[in-house]
Amino acid sequence: MGMIFRAKANKALDRAEDPRETLDYSYQKQLELLQKVRRGVADVATSRKRLELQLNQLQNQSSKLEDQGRKALALGREDLAREALSRRAALQQQVTDLETQHATLQGEEEKLTLAAQRLQAKVDAFRTKKETIKATYTAAQAQTRIGEAFSGISEEMGDVGMAIQRAEDKTAQLQARAGAIDELLASGALDDQSGMHKDDIQAELDRLSGGTDVELELQRMKAELAGGPSGGQQAIEGGSGAQSQSQQQPQDTPRFDKQ
Repeated sequence: MGMIFRAKANKALDRAEDPRETLDYSYQKQLELLQKVRRGVADVATSRKRLELQLNQLQNQSSKLEDQGRKALALGREDLAREALSRRAALQQQVTDLETQHATLQGEEEKLTLAAQRLQAKVDAFRTKKETIKATYTAAQAQTRIGEAFSGISEEMGDVGMAIQRAEDKTAQLQARAGAIDELLASGALDDQSGMHKDDIQAELDRLSGGTDVELELQRMKAELAGGPSGGQQAIEGGSGAQSQSQQQPQDTPRFDKQ
């Protein structure tokens, strides 16, 4: 269970991790470390300066005691001269100890200064590399998104493609349904509630009537071609029936008798 949990957590962290943020965090930590080193250098330099001040004070006291011993010896006070020289010897031992500590602090200060300079160079190099990696990562991410958009495998473009596919499927379904309904209405399997659709008997009668009109027109045209104007007129009269006879004018009769 622990391994499964760690694997799940690692996968979730890998998805959530942004290399640019990780690089910025690492750079920030290096800057903090550099700041601590610089603070350490400043503390060592401060301690060294304090020792130098103490050394100056002890050396001034040692010189003063030496002068006092000379004066006491000149005045014939050998006891005072001996006391002054004894105190000067004690101060001289302190001066020696402080000089040793000063040399040690100065060496530590030089080491820390050199370390700070090297760390500063590393931080600057890391900053340059960090910006380069961030720019490369951003360009690669943008290129990947553009490629996914063109190929249609990105999440947004995938949703658009699915919407288009659903619209096309619905359109095809509606077209198929409309065609099926037209075929059913034409075959009489469905009733036209609007009253505009004709049944199959009426449709056949209309078809036959249309064919008869075509045949009559064809006969009239043949008569006109065969007999000239009179033949065409007779074909028209024969085809039209009683309606043509009622419309015939009286002056036509002498013309037929003459012929």
